[in-house]
Amino acid sequence: MRERQADQQARRAREFQAFVAGAAGRLLHAATLLTGERADANPRARALLTAALAATYASWDRLRGEDPYDRTRTVLVVRYARGAWRRGRGDGGLLSRLAPQERIVLVLRLYEGVAEEQTAALLGLPVERVRTMCARAVTAVLHPPRGPAPSSSAPPVPPGALGKAASS
Repeated sequence: MRERQADQQARRAREFQAFVAGAAGRLLHAATLLTGERADANPRARALLTAALAATYASWDRLRGEDPYDRTRTVLVVRYARGAWRRGRGDGGLLSRLAPQERIVLVLRLYEGVAEEQTAALLGLPVERVRTMCARAVTAVLHPPRGPAPSSSAPPVPPGALGKAASS
C-alpha cells in the first residue's frame, strides 16, 4: 500500500515538473505583464506565479483531463485580480499605464489568445465590455498620451508587439 502511494506521489511530482518546465516561462511572462513590472525586476510576478503553481500542484490529482496550463492561468489571473486593488499601477513595465482590469483583458486576449467569451466569463463582465476594454487598452499602449512620461516608463511598444505571441 505504501509502495503504491509512493509510486503515485513520484509520478505526480514528475508530471508536475514536466509541466512547469514547459509552461513556467510563458506563465511568468503573463504574470509580469499583469503586474506591470519590468521583465528584469519582477518580484511580484514571481510570487504570483509561485502561488498559482502551488495551487495547481495542490489540485493536480483532481484535474482529471483539465488542461493544467489553463487552470494555472486562471488561478494566476484570479489571484492577481483579488490583490490588484491594493497595488494599483505597475512599476514601469510594458503595460504599467493600464488599470489592472485592462491589463487582465489585454493579457488574456492578446498574449494568451483567450476568446472574448471566456475572458468575459472569467471576469464576470459582458462580452461587449471586454471588447471595449481591449480596444481601449491597445490604443493606450500603442498611442500613449503626449507629455512628460512617468519616471519609470517603458520604451514605446512597436506596432504588433503584443499580438505576436497570440498569433503563433
